[in-house]
Amino acid sequence: MNRPALVLVAHGTRSPRGVDMVAALADAVAGEVGTTRVAFVDVLGPSPAEVLRDLGGPAVVVPAFLASGYHVHTDVPREVADSGHPDVTVTRALGPDPVLARVLFERLREAGWRPGDAVVLAAAGSSDPRALADVRRGAAMLAELLGDRVHIGYVATAEPRVPQVVGGLRSSGHRRVFIASYLLAHGLFHRRLADAGADGVAEPLGVHPALVRLLADRYRAGCASMESVSAAAAAVPRSRRQVLPVR
Repeated sequence: MNRPALVLVAHGTRSPRGVDMVAALADAVAGEVGTTRVAFVDVLGPSPAEVLRDLGGPAVVVPAFLASGYHVHTDVPREVADSGHPDVTVTRALGPDPVLARVLFERLREAGWRPGDAVVLAAAGSSDPRALADVRRGAAMLAELLGDRVHIGYVATAEPRVPQVVGGLRSSGHRRVFIASYLLAHGLFHRRLADAGADGVAEPLGVHPALVRLLADRYRAGCASMESVSAAAAAVPRSRRQVLPVR
């Protein structure tokens, strides 16, 4: 089997800085695993289906999402089906993962956070309960590293919103409040955090070596899955293989 291409699927943003950050992340991953293409499920293209149609060999799709909501459970599988590509494996999403928690911790320290400061994990939000559960798991992982509670606020879809959480912490006596940006790249959502009333806002996860390694690990797991399926198929005697009718 030819070495599969990695298709990194992100949300999409109108922010040139955010687009450049995703492209830089893909370039860094390509240095680890080889051919890497970027696709977006919203706002701009190319779509995953378009990228997959352009590939001549096998592909591993890695959803670069920090929680598994509608885009992961619905958009990505639909795009793969629409592409008609015959040899695609989709990995699990990036988050939640202890690697992301460690990057968040580092970003907070870079922003000036000190032990004892209140922390709000700012996530995009979702109407999918599975995605909100993933955010809670991500917050728990970060809390373990901080040794303190992590509060959750949402930028768009879901409640409570980040400014509301920051204001509540102020009212309850917290002198310093910092926001951990649970976002992959710069864009509208991250810009909104600057007006949330916190003492500091950490940078998005961005192009971090640990994140690059995590993406590469997801890709390698996808490759291993493809190889297992191929080996299992090859082990079945031809006389026992089912021939599906062409419709």
